[in-house]
Amino acid sequence: MSRGIVVDLDGTVYRGDSLLPGVDSAIARIREQCESLLFFSNNPTHDGAAYVDRLVDMGLSVEPGEACSAADVTVEYLREHHSDDEIFLVGAQSIDEILRENGLVTTDDPVGASVLLGGWTPEFHYRDLVDALRAHDEDVAFLGTDPDRTFPAENGEPEPGSGAIINALAGVLETEPDRILGKPSREATRTAVDRLGVPASDCLVVGDRLSTDIAMGERAGMETVLVLSGATDREDLAASDVQPDHVVDSIADIDTVLDG
Repeated sequence: MSRGIVVDLDGTVYRGDSLLPGVDSAIARIREQCESLLFFSNNPTHDGAAYVDRLVDMGLSVEPGEACSAADVTVEYLREHHSDDEIFLVGAQSIDEILRENGLVTTDDPVGASVLLGGWTPEFHYRDLVDALRAHDEDVAFLGTDPDRTFPAENGEPEPGSGAIINALAGVLETEPDRILGKPSREATRTAVDRLGVPASDCLVVGDRLSTDIAMGERAGMETVLVLSGATDREDLAASDVQPDHVVDSIADIDTVLDG
């Protein structure tokens, strides 16, 4: 049995502001079967502490430190590689606030920035493409918070995510990002494993997205569980090169995996 379990949030635990059916009992069952649990969102607009608060407000029992996000992975990477560099962000104000709260330097002037960072924002504008062109040259690091092109809204319909914005920036710059953080990057895997405190080979990852949750687990040697309650359906699964170890309709069915 896996000692550590990574559980995705949007499309796996909740959709919009509503918990999916059976989540509370599924999480209780997971806690009975593992040493450590980490909720991991690819949404970069909130950090792990904010997700702990959100899950508690939704009625789940979650301890401090039991959640992280693409924002945390991005902060860790920037603090390690660009701690003193000026960062020009094309992304939501909340991402900028997280960067600043963690001692990183952001700038409103694209000219002279050492890092161009793309992430989700509901206010993406043509002006952002112009600024990206002004910011970027061969000496500027081009980074993305996460690759999710869409995310499920409250009604289950997809809406554009960070990946859509990062791809737009890459298109106008005619270059791919140097790094896209968040799942399934090796930086995200390292964050998850460090927080769980167990080797990747002893981890189970549960999520709704083949290209992020399941791909991260597959690359890291984790056991993987795809839930069909979010971004992926059986048609997507049949067409994908990324294949999970287990497929369940929702996290409410996690007993079928935990019981072997």
